[in-house]
Amino acid sequence: MKERVNSKDVAKKAGVSQATVSRVINKYPHIRDTTKEKVLNAINELGFTVDQVARSLNTRKTSTIGLLVGDISNSFFAETSKEIISIARSLGYDVMLSNTDHQSDNLKTSLATLIGKRVDGIIVGSVERFDEQIQTLHDSKFPVILYNTRLASGNCNAVVIDNFKGARIATEHLISLHHKKIAYVTLPLNYSTLYERMEGYKQALADSDIPYDPASVYIGEISTQAIENFIDIIMSSPEKCTAVFAASDQIAIKIMEICKSKKIKVPEDISIIGFDNIDLSRSPFIDLTTISQQHIKMSEIAVHNLVNMIENKDMEEENQNASSVLEPQLIIRGSTKVLDK
Repeated sequence: MKERVNSKDVAKKAGVSQATVSRVINKYPHIRDTTKEKVLNAINELGFTVDQVARSLNTRKTSTIGLLVGDISNSFFAETSKEIISIARSLGYDVMLSNTDHQSDNLKTSLATLIGKRVDGIIVGSVERFDEQIQTLHDSKFPVILYNTRLASGNCNAVVIDNFKGARIATEHLISLHHKKIAYVTLPLNYSTLYERMEGYKQALADSDIPYDPASVYIGEISTQAIENFIDIIMSSPEKCTAVFAASDQIAIKIMEICKSKKIKVPEDISIIGFDNIDLSRSPFIDLTTISQQHIKMSEIAVHNLVNMIENKDMEEENQNASSVLEPQLIIRGSTKVLDK
């Protein structure tokens, strides 16, 4: 008896991936006519009907990917999630979104749920530097890719900005404006993004022979009261800070709001620079100088690289080359100015 043909046979015959066969069958857009012809010819030559191919595909993959973010209310994650979902849909994939609130237990639960739903791969936007869950998932050869973050081991696929360089550029910008007493505000350094930005800030100071002053650095949860207290300290010291570098645009905007409430003028009294270049930062009411981490491009690369991993599971080299490091870009707006001497 002749062995039954399946979607894998069709893909092999056409010289394409099984996902491409699925897209042709389901009439997804953005598929070359030559590719469609190859797939349909393979189906005809193997004597298979479209319905049979579709059924066989459905038993093998779900055309769904998981997306885990740390805080969907954060503008960075909201903007990148929207982009990721849009790109994934254009490639024939649905997206299951989960918010972890930056909690390890929530990450564990979300991973288990997504894997139980048989997603084909997972994109993770927030994970601590030494997280063993993600490392184990990667080591098991399950398609997973990080964006905006990476593991300290460097052994998991990730798409990130050069955070060290970006922070150095931000600090150097303030130094170029003659600021020498530069405060830094950041969340705890559990994440590669924040850890590397802190190191970049320190390096820029060292390069300009400016002493690192722990009293000018706030590391902790970002609450209005905590930041108000910190602003009071750095503005009332004998050598008060004349500029603040915030580890994210969200933090920078929070600082700007507090300064306004205290009648501290930005940038006349203090210059402020952020990091991310979220949409809100370009508002004329905010006009925040910041570092762009090309978050739209980052999202695009993350989706395309994950899909490539999913569709080429047997090609080990493809899985190993799914990481990218993007170049940061300084965006100068109205929240920084030359220090008046």
